[in-house]
Amino acid sequence: GTMKRFRRHGHESQRDKHKQDLYQFNKTVEHGFPHQPSALGFSPSLELLAIGTRSGAIKLYGTPGVEFMGLHDENAAVTQVHFLPNQVGMVTLLDDNSLHMWTLRAHNGMSELLEIGRFTLSGPPGAPPSVTRVTAVLAHSSGELLMLGTEGGHVFVVEVPGFKELEENNISVENVQNRSDIIPEDYVGRRNLECVEALHENPLNPRQVLIGYSRGLMVLWDLDRQRPIQHFLCTQQLESVWWMEDGVNILSSHSDGSYCQWTVTGEDPQTEPEKQETPYGAFPCKAISKIIQLPSKQGPPFLIFSGGMPRASYGDRHCISVIHSKFHEALDFTSRIIDYFVIREPSALVVLVEEELVVVDLQSEGWPVIQTPYLVPLHCSAITCSHHVSSIPLKLWERVQAAGAQQTTHYSRKPWPIIGGQNLSPDPPQRDLLLTGHEDGTVRFWDASGVCLYPMYKLSTAGVFLTDADPNDNMNQGSEGEWPPFRKVGCFDPYSDDPRLGIQKIHLCKYSGYLTVAGTAGQVSFDLNDEGAEQMVEATVVDLLQGQEGFRWKGQARLDVREEPVLFPPGFQPFALVQCQPPAVITAIALHSEWKLVAFGTSHGFGFYDYHQKNNIMVKCTLSPSDQVAMEGPLSRVKSIKKSLRQSFRRIRRSRVSMRKHHTTNAAKLPEINARLEAEALHEMELAPVQRKIEARSSDDSFTGLVRTLYFADTFVSDSSHSTPSLWAGTNGGAVFAYVLRVPSLERRAEDPVVAHAAKEIQLMHRAPVVGLVVLDGKGTPLPEPLEVAHDLARSPEMHGSHHLLVVSEEQFKLFTLPKVSSKSKLKLTAVDGSRVRRVGVAWFGSRTDEQLESSLVVLTNQGELHVISLPSIKMMVRYPCIRKDDVSGIASCVFTKYGQGFYLMSPSEFERFSLSTRWVVEPRCLVEAPLQMRPKNPSSPVHRDQPDGVPTEHRFTHAKDLSPNLQTQSVIDETMPHYYLKFS
Repeated sequence: GTMKRFRRHGHESQRDKHKQDLYQFNKTVEHGFPHQPSALGFSPSLELLAIGTRSGAIKLYGTPGVEFMGLHDENAAVTQVHFLPNQVGMVTLLDDNSLHMWTLRAHNGMSELLEIGRFTLSGPPGAPPSVTRVTAVLAHSSGELLMLGTEGGHVFVVEVPGFKELEENNISVENVQNRSDIIPEDYVGRRNLECVEALHENPLNPRQVLIGYSRGLMVLWDLDRQRPIQHFLCTQQLESVWWMEDGVNILSSHSDGSYCQWTVTGEDPQTEPEKQETPYGAFPCKAISKIIQLPSKQGPPFLIFSGGMPRASYGDRHCISVIHSKFHEALDFTSRIIDYFVIREPSALVVLVEEELVVVDLQSEGWPVIQTPYLVPLHCSAITCSHHVSSIPLKLWERVQAAGAQQTTHYSRKPWPIIGGQNLSPDPPQRDLLLTGHEDGTVRFWDASGVCLYPMYKLSTAGVFLTDADPNDNMNQGSEGEWPPFRKVGCFDPYSDDPRLGIQKIHLCKYSGYLTVAGTAGQVSFDLNDEGAEQMVEATVVDLLQGQEGFRWKGQARLDVREEPVLFPPGFQPFALVQCQPPAVITAIALHSEWKLVAFGTSHGFGFYDYHQKNNIMVKCTLSPSDQVAMEGPLSRVKSIKKSLRQSFRRIRRSRVSMRKHHTTNAAKLPEINARLEAEALHEMELAPVQRKIEARSSDDSFTGLVRTLYFADTFVSDSSHSTPSLWAGTNGGAVFAYVLRVPSLERRAEDPVVAHAAKEIQLMHRAPVVGLVVLDGKGTPLPEPLEVAHDLARSPEMHGSHHLLVVSEEQFKLFTLPKVSSKSKLKLTAVDGSRVRRVGVAWFGSRTDEQLESSLVVLTNQGELHVISLPSIKMMVRYPCIRKDDVSGIASCVFTKYGQGFYLMSPSEFERFSLSTRWVVEPRCLVEAPLQMRPKNPSSPVHRDQPDGVPTEHRFTHAKDLSPNLQTQSVIDETMPHYYLKFS
């Protein structure tokens, strides 16, 4: 027996090695727009953009392909992000008042984002928390200090990167008051200065810092002499401060919608501003929360500010105003403004709002928007389904690209302005498309080949139907001479004209260019046309009830089709429409472009349509008399998981938006609120038939007739010597129906009818829903896709030796021999932990070294686990945890690719991409290096530095040593020079 045991052991280790060669699980990149962003940062020297979120994620972006992601251990919102000037480090502030230091460290020639320190201010014993609650952060240009302003009005100085408090340098409220003879009586008294709203460094002298208190007082402080130099007294509450790069002028913006300009003289008193303006004044206005003024090469400066709108009439608009010479626009955004900055020269305005990132080109006429290569809001309209197609032929790719190019004419032609870091990722080996269906009836085509999920083309199906939307209703144009001069920017628009337009299923044949799209009330086939065309769309109504008596449909009405010809732009154009009666949600779809057939299923039955001859071929009603619920159409319950989730997300958002700027009183309750809302959403979803609790399954259960999967195959159905075209359908009640099809030869295809007759019916004993059907050829390989062999992209299926039908139910994998349909082998998914199959796909795997590929099944369970199952032996190869099991919408949204990758919605606006393959992995590989150290050419010229908001600079410094806190060592401060220019000795 010893020999045997050894041999088996050797065999095992070989199999393990084989597994290691083929399979490896990685979450690789997050596509889309971060859910609930809460902070924005920018490093002009590194040219990197940072976004922090309410769940504690931090994301960095540079040149397309340069992306980093970090997560704070604390589940707290990121409230501020500050890059350390001219270094590869940044500091984040969370709403639990903790500060975190991050760096980009090179490892094996690539950079990784690491947290290298954390710190929380400690106040004197017994002091109230407001004393140390941080409200303003200044990352000093020396690169060695952080100044932290607090709610209690104090400024603490901390050494970085080590987070050591320099107590002797702290600036307390008492310090400021005791050293100031100029502060009027009514300002004195500790409570009165209130919190530190702003900390700014003099762009020309790093030893001078401006402290702005929310009550309105601003103090110019000398860091070396530790005393105030000048006071500025505002009568209104202070919102923000901007120090212009001449070092002489300061702008302050206020809660009443006004801003003031002040002159820095270095001496008191100056109690009146140089000028005071309320841009949208006359009636009470909302606060101007942030203001920037930048010189421009051509003439007058750019003035940019957020807010300031007339309270009564436009108080709910999210606006940033841009004023330059005679041009003035109030950019009207789709959601709440979180923060913004301006890049160089000024060339571009980058605005982060709650639902998208908008980049405005300030150098081109009309200030058009620049298309972003990443952070694209996938959820412009809520995503309702998705479909992935691998290895698109170049011809189709170019046609889709050309159609898309005609749609994006309104975008700026300027290149993407954020270009930091090096993208080291190899060029993607193939062209992949991800198609997403949306609630508003659009299908968006994304280039999913690489790290950046890039929009290529958008198809709208609404034009086929009569909906409440008026096609001439162009919201975008403000009327001439309107005041304020609004312009809508951004594409987030969660409101759908008609919920019945929502897209449920998509199938694209990459060889023929045929696309079929199933909506909530019918399904349309599209053909690609490079020219615009005006055409009628013919509708075929298919009665799935087949005259069943005594049922009343109480669900939605059918969408009405337009009766006049419609002009469709170049791209995919509709040529056939099938509407099921009753108009229930389409639950399954299959397209066979070689036979020119499309099959569709609902909760009542299935049928298929010949789109070459434009007629319906057959219908099968799958209802049992007990399916009363399905009949009456409570598909309002199924409406979509996404909807209930989205409502919950909106409620969460509302509860969060109502919080004050600095005081997060309900912060402690948030996790609790979230948990409650998530539980509600889950409860609502448990009602949806497809997501119902598994235990309650019996033959008289409702929705047993719901069609879960449809599959065309050329295989042996009636006898073992002749293969025939066939259609297979699997239902929620564990039934599989097979039909044999007679498809006329090519020359007779237009005249002779396609004929179908019922051939087989299988009823699984355990009646579990059938979620997948695959036919394996004589070699145990899944049949190729339609037209794949004709295009020489797959070998012909093996027609000698017997074929097998693999039926994947929620509970097991069962292999039947064809044509007899006798059970051959099965693999049960563990009944112990209640695992159920939620998603299944066929994928090809290969090692990095070997050309040979083998096919396997990829499976996702309701536990959020991924399994790879070998074919044809149906053995479990590997399993990996992937999605949290309570993330029902994440699990429901998952799609697999043909090469062992996958996508699922980790939030309403982001796809997490993962790979199960060692061979095909798409992930950011990039390098960010410290900026080069540069010295000013002319020793007597003033030192400029990059302000955090991207003021243009002549000279850049890199290392902390350039402007260390103790400047005397390196440079002489010439007391006679105005405004403390620095001279290098």
